[in-house]
Amino acid sequence: MRKTSLISLIFFCVICVSYGQNERSEGKIIEAFGPTFDIENPDIETDTSAELKVIFDVSQSSDDKSVINKYIETAARFLNMHANAGMEAEQLKVALTIHGGAWQDILNDDAYEALHGVKNPNSELIKALNNAGVDVILCGQTASYRKIEKEDIIPDV
Repeated sequence: MRKTSLISLIFFCVICVSYGQNERSEGKIIEAFGPTFDIENPDIETDTSAELKVIFDVSQSSDDKSVINKYIETAARFLNMHANAGMEAEQLKVALTIHGGAWQDILNDDAYEALHGVKNPNSELIKALNNAGVDVILCGQTASYRKIEKEDIIPDV
């Protein structure tokens, strides 16, 4: 009896969790990156009349060098999330500061491939962010310490 009750309880919990998940949607500003979820009846409403100025501090890179840096993709998600809430792209001023271990994620494909053996998975994401008006800034101290040459960096960083 206990085993049947436990199995029934686990099954019920799994069903409840699966019904509670919202549909994942593509972004309105950065279409190929930063998917979001629509939140019905949020506890905190987005002020769609505000102008938001946000800096994302990115200092970590993915362990797997063939996948996108999730910390860089957060900027795309931020833009898409606020656009889905009704804000215009012009209301969202975003910058990424790249330093520490994330320096390699702003390398162009040739420099990245020489370092990791694969093309930079972040290239298209960074280009999309640039096209959306996001400032991607490499820390000068990091660039000097790592001896990063401008010609090795993705354009517009």
